[in-house]
This record gives sequence, C-alpha cells and structure tokens, in this order.
Amino acid sequence: MTIGSLIMMLVIGGVAGWLAGQIIKGFGYGVVGNIIVGIVGAVLGGFVFGLIGISFNGLIGNMIGATAGAVLLLFLLKLVK
Repeated sequence: MTIGSLIMMLVIGGVAGWLAGQIIKGFGYGVVGNIIVGIVGAVLGGFVFGLIGISFNGLIGNMIGATAGAVLLLFLLKLVK
C-alpha cells in the first residue's frame, strides 16, 4: 500500500462516514470517528455487496459502496443502542 492509496482511503472513509452521519440523523462521531466509521463501513459494504454479487469500481463506485456500508453500520449501531 502506497502513501497515496492510504490517503485516498482515509479521504473516502471520512466522506463516507460524514455522509452516513447525515443520512442516519443523530449519529456523528467527529472527524476521526467518521473516518473510522467510513473505513469499517467500506469493508462491511464490500463484504455484503460481494455476497450478493455487486462490485464497485472507481472513485464514485467506492464512495457509494463505502457510504452504503457506513449507513448499514450506523443503522446496526442504532439498533443495538
């Protein structure tokens, strides 16, 4: 993993976490928390969408998958809480 791909992963994770926090109202964890939620959501989204045969390519596709996974993660956290 190069430094450029690490930075891109953090940016996508941060934006996806922020978007998920806007979609699921009442959940926002600050900048670092949103990055973590976005990255974990991207992994969760990739896993779930991979199970049903959907893959994402490119920046926009990865952003959509990460946001959907982060929304799913926040929804599950809201159910548990």
